[in-house]
Amino acid sequence: MAVGTSHGAYKFKGAVKIDFDRIATIKKSLGIPLVLHGASSVDPESVATINQYGGKMKDTKGLDAESYGKAIKNGINKVNIDTDLRLKWAAVVRKTLHDKPEEFDPRNILGPARTAVKEIIKEKMRLLQSAGKA
Repeated sequence: MAVGTSHGAYKFKGAVKIDFDRIATIKKSLGIPLVLHGASSVDPESVATINQYGGKMKDTKGLDAESYGKAIKNGINKVNIDTDLRLKWAAVVRKTLHDKPEEFDPRNILGPARTAVKEIIKEKMRLLQSAGKA
């Protein structure tokens, strides 16, 4: 059953509308772990960097921090945020290639992107209340 999210950077037309009551009802009825698919925040900073360095992303929109907490409170156990990771990776790679046009070593191009993605993962773990629970 859908509750209002979709995959990718263009998940919402207009305001974010997540059916938190539906999440709670499903959780209460089934009592099983629930996953919120397509829940990336679609970081505006990453999108702006992508566009600044040659990208053409328009009208992107994602989930806000408040919605994560509310979804978890209503029964979501896992939150999928792959688009956020891909956007950050693309932003850093584009900027690195622009800032260092002489660079050809993939370790020096992809390394900063890997580090940035790692930081996004740490931030999301804190935001999604999963840090320190492994």
